[in-house]
Amino acid sequence: MSTVKKTNGSGKKPVKAPKGPVAAALNADSAASGGIPAEDQGVENNDKAIGVRRRDFIHIATVSFAGVGAAAVAMPLVSQMSASADVLALASIEVDVAAIQSGQSIKTSWRKQPVFIRNLTPAEIEEASKVDVGALRDPQTLADRTKPGKENWLITLGVCTHLGCVPLGAAAGEVKGEYGGYFCPCHGSHYDTAARIRKGPAPTNLVVPEFAFISDTVVKIG
Repeated sequence: MSTVKKTNGSGKKPVKAPKGPVAAALNADSAASGGIPAEDQGVENNDKAIGVRRRDFIHIATVSFAGVGAAAVAMPLVSQMSASADVLALASIEVDVAAIQSGQSIKTSWRKQPVFIRNLTPAEIEEASKVDVGALRDPQTLADRTKPGKENWLITLGVCTHLGCVPLGAAAGEVKGEYGGYFCPCHGSHYDTAARIRKGPAPTNLVVPEFAFISDTVVKIG
C-alpha cells in the first residue's frame, strides 16, 4: 500500500534567506535607511524633498511680503520727513537793506518764520555796548550778534524765546519795551537794542540766524 506525502502551502519552494556578503550588505542598507525597505526609500525621500521645498517657499514668500509691506509703510514716512519744495526754495533769502534808514527796522520772512532786520542808531549801539554782559540772563555782546564792520545791522528771528510769540518793535509806532528793543505783550518779555532778554519769562535772547553780507547793501540769510 502506497503512502502519499502531504505538503503545506501552495507547493512553491520556500525562498532561502541570503547568506554571506549579500546578507551583510542588505543588513547594512536596512540599518542606514532606518529599517525602510529599499523600494520605499525613494518615495519617502521624494516626499521629504517636496516638504522641504514647500516650507522654504512659504518662508521666502512670507519674508518677501513682509519686506514689501515694511517698505510701503516706510516710504510715506520718509516723504513726510523730507523738506517740501517751498521750504527748500527758501533755504536762503537775499534782502536789499539799502532803503532801511538808521533807526528803522523791517520785518521779512525766512523759512516761514518772521525775521527782524534793524539798522541801529549810534545811540542804540552805545546803549547796547555799555551793558554789563555778566549781568545778563543770556550773556552776549553786540559784537557777538552782528558782523565785524556792520555792527549797526542787527538781524534776528522775530520769535519770542518764551512761547514763540512775535514781539512788537519792528514796525514804526510799535512798543519797544523798557529797553528800547522789542517787547512781547503776551507774557511781558522785554529785549534791549541788541535783542537780548532783559526782563520777563523768555529764557534766551532772540535768535540770530546765519547771515552774511554779499555786498554793501545786500544780506543773505540762511
